[in-house]
Amino acid sequence: MNKKQAVIIVTLSALIICMGLLATRLNSPLYTQSGAEDKSAISLKETSSKKEATTSNYFVEAKINRDNKYSQTLQSLKNVMEDKNISQQQRDKSAEKYAQVAMAVNHENKIEMNLQAKGYEDAVCLLNGDKATVIVKTKDKLTDKQLKEIQSVVINEAKIKDVEIQPKQ
Repeated sequence: MNKKQAVIIVTLSALIICMGLLATRLNSPLYTQSGAEDKSAISLKETSSKKEATTSNYFVEAKINRDNKYSQTLQSLKNVMEDKNISQQQRDKSAEKYAQVAMAVNHENKIEMNLQAKGYEDAVCLLNGDKATVIVKTKDKLTDKQLKEIQSVVINEAKIKDVEIQPKQ
């Protein structure tokens, strides 16, 4: 297996994981209705469920937008790498950039899964060079311990120390 095949496999596995998470999110019920509850309780549940759905939609949409952007970028780079009319030097640069983007996708997915494993309801990670932005779904303000925990996950996975953490309700 050469480097190109490994990058493709990593990219495809990351996309499969994202699609699985997306399918799980989209197939979950938005609210429940029980016969024992009165109508006002149902409408309150529907309102809070809609608010939660909006927040969940934010995370789902952010991940979909990010994945679409990466897919387009990877496809463009792949086209450049396969074009015989382009110089070998340019194709090598494209292959290097392709590997960097694929690794960023892999790191972002690992960071998100690790944060969910640590008990955070949802998270979106965006890596941009030497800076990471992590948006975490939380009802309360993040404590210093939580901020350090999130920063530690990013440092361990992506080796990036410049981490911006944004809580989102």
